[in-house]
Amino acid sequence: MQDIFVTLFGIGKQKHASLMASALALPLAFLILRYFGMETLFMVTLAVSIIGVFEANKYLSQTNIDKEEVVIDDVAGTFMSIMIILPTATALPFSYAPIAGMVLAFLTYTLFALWKPSTIGWMYRELRGGLGIILSSILAGIAGGLLGVVILMSIGKLL
Repeated sequence: MQDIFVTLFGIGKQKHASLMASALALPLAFLILRYFGMETLFMVTLAVSIIGVFEANKYLSQTNIDKEEVVIDDVAGTFMSIMIILPTATALPFSYAPIAGMVLAFLTYTLFALWKPSTIGWMYRELRGGLGIILSSILAGIAGGLLGVVILMSIGKLL
């Protein structure tokens, strides 16, 4: 079960695992938002993050593999980015704005998760185990979300 959770059903063992995990988070977030709401998405993100720290630590200590296989953090980071962007996206006067906002959340989170600038990269490199993995992704989600809000607000000003 731990392997299934941490590697997201084995996605972490594939090529481009981080992108695949983030892409899988989009329909998951859509379903959670549609049927349960933003509060539930927040609680799921919190639960995945906290459990992810402990499970990633156990997984890494038991398997002695590269931490790149741990991709549950990408789900939490993508969810975080979506939660920040979506309120601004829904304020735009387009029927497709929420979907566009979710895609933008994926793109901006992925930018920061792969680039790992500044504090995001420091956390990933210097904090050991699951804590560094999860915190760097949450911070990438926050940075991606804020960038997405700036982009959406700029689009809103142009219209």
